[in-house]
Amino acid sequence: MKAIIIDNHPLARAVIRNLLENAGVNVLFESDNGAEALKLMKNAQPDVVILDADMPRLSGIEVIVKLRKKRYIGIIIVVSANNDLFYSQRSADAGANAFISKKHCITDIIPAIEAAQKGYSYFPFISDELNVKPTSEKEKLDLLSMQEIKVMRYILESLSTMSIASEMRISSKTVSTYKSRLMDKLECKTLMDLFSFARRNKIC
Repeated sequence: MKAIIIDNHPLARAVIRNLLENAGVNVLFESDNGAEALKLMKNAQPDVVILDADMPRLSGIEVIVKLRKKRYIGIIIVVSANNDLFYSQRSADAGANAFISKKHCITDIIPAIEAAQKGYSYFPFISDELNVKPTSEKEKLDLLSMQEIKVMRYILESLSTMSIASEMRISSKTVSTYKSRLMDKLECKTLMDLFSFARRNKIC
């Protein structure tokens, strides 16, 4: 079995590579961003793609959407250290086979691959919440587009509008538009409100 790892955190890539190689999986290559990985995949045919949900410029969720549009039929496993339920649901909706929390169960990558090989999905955080009524804040988060989520993440990292524009390769005006939209959707009137919202929902 062949795999690739896409994660902008070197330590996470090292841990994942170790898990895979110990299980006899051949790691074709690692990448720290989704755009580069998509280019490299033109000359590689991995059976498994393991990627972080939240990366600069091109998020893991966006990579999944692009891969599935290109009819990639391999196993896609998303990992994240952020809001488990939120990113788990987004990953499932985008077409991933599994979601693994870096905080709780990174070693579940191998069982997740085995489950996917048998035709099963692996989304424990969604399963845990099936009988729980979504909170109003969870519903608000679901309203955000991927671009709005990326802008929010950069704001939470204290980047300026110009810096965000540079990272996302869009205009400052567009950044301001996304910021205004996400603040409206989350019903946050100030940045302090946004930071409080993020802490409550374990986004930062």
